[in-house]
Amino acid sequence: MDYVKRARQFRAKKKLGQNFLIDPNIIQKIIDYASLETDDTVLEIGAGLGFVTEKLAQKVKKVIAIEIDQDAIFELSSLPFSNIQIISEDILKVDFSKLTDKPLKIIANIPYYITSPILVHLLGEIDQQEHLNRKYISEIILMVQYEVAKRLVADEKSSSKEYGLLSILANYWAETDFLMKVPAKSFYPSPKVDSALVKLKIRQNPLVNLDNPTLFRRIINACFNKRRKNF
Repeated sequence: MDYVKRARQFRAKKKLGQNFLIDPNIIQKIIDYASLETDDTVLEIGAGLGFVTEKLAQKVKKVIAIEIDQDAIFELSSLPFSNIQIISEDILKVDFSKLTDKPLKIIANIPYYITSPILVHLLGEIDQQEHLNRKYISEIILMVQYEVAKRLVADEKSSSKEYGLLSILANYWAETDFLMKVPAKSFYPSPKVDSALVKLKIRQNPLVNLDNPTLFRRIINACFNKRRKNF
C-alpha cells in the first residue's frame, strides 16, 4: 500500500492539524499493540485517509471512524469494507453511549493542540466519578506528541517538568504505558516534533478513593498553577 502517494494526493489542512501516518511498520505496530479480537468494536478518532482504518476493518467486527474533515470522509467512504461506520462529527461532541452498549477499544491519532480536551472528554475530570464516556471505553491506543506522551505516563518519581495535571488525570483513571517513540518522518506532512504511542487501560476503580474529589481537584489545580507562576 503506497501511503506516501495517497497522502501526497490529498491536500492536508494545517488548521485541522492533519499529519497522516505513512509508515506501514508503525501502522502494523498500532494493530499489534491493540491486541484485537474478531468480535471487537474499535472507535478510531481522527481516521483521516483511512490508512489505519482499513487495517482495523480486516481484523475486527466493526470500526467506528470519527472524522470531521469532509474531504477525508470522501476518501474513507471509498474503502471497500462494509463494517466501517463513518461519523462526521467533532469528537468533543460525541456521546459514546449512542454508539455502543459495551466498552470498546479506541485508537486515536489526534491533533496536538487539542490533546488535553480530548482526554478529558474521554476520561472525565477527577471529580467526574460518573463520567459517561469513560464507562464505554476499555483501553486507548493514543498517538500524541512525544513530550505529551512522557507527561501522560509520568508519576511522582518523574521529573517536575514531566509530572503535572495531565499525569495525575491520566493515571487516576487508567494504567498508562509508553509503547514507542514515533519519528516525525513517519508522517506526511512531517510535523516539527516526534510523536509517541501510549496505551491507557481504563481502571475498574480509580487509582485512589477520594472522600472529596472536587476538593482534591481544586487543590492540585492550585498547586500546579502556582508552580507555573514560580517558573
